[in-house]
Amino acid sequence: MESKKKPEAAGVPRVIKKYPNRRLYDTDTSTYITLAEVKRLVMENEPFVVRDVKTGEDLTRSILLQIILEEEASGSPMFTAPVLSSVIRFYGNAMQGLMGGYLEKNMQSLMEIQAKFSEQSKGLTPEAWTQFLAIQSPVLQGMMGGSEQSKTMLAQMQEQMEKQTGQMLGVFGIKR
Repeated sequence: MESKKKPEAAGVPRVIKKYPNRRLYDTDTSTYITLAEVKRLVMENEPFVVRDVKTGEDLTRSILLQIILEEEASGSPMFTAPVLSSVIRFYGNAMQGLMGGYLEKNMQSLMEIQAKFSEQSKGLTPEAWTQFLAIQSPVLQGMMGGSEQSKTMLAQMQEQMEKQTGQMLGVFGIKR
């Protein structure tokens, strides 16, 4: 599936129609697409909206939740049962309205950290990775607000990143 925008549609979200048979139709490419292709649009930051073909209702959130569900069901879930339970407890709670904004703000901060991290880590050797992670810890902690919870989350993220980096380097036969 190509992600070329029609000139007249520049700046306008791509429209994907959802049919009753659960098929998704991309109006930009005039083709049926899969959930995996919708995920690719998300990964490429391609703006889109999913609309019910009969009612015109916006189904974008539903489709995004479906993608998350599939990702969580595959081998490497992001959310633990306690985290999901905590999120569920916020529904109907007086704090429900604040929770969405809180998560959105923290996700944006995390994405900014990830972008800075990616930029700073280009071309690093395995040894430099180790040094880089050691240096970045205090900087990232400061960016995360310095709270104990943020520090714990950052430590867990770093531990996971180090583990994944080690596994990735191992695949290429490089020892840390």
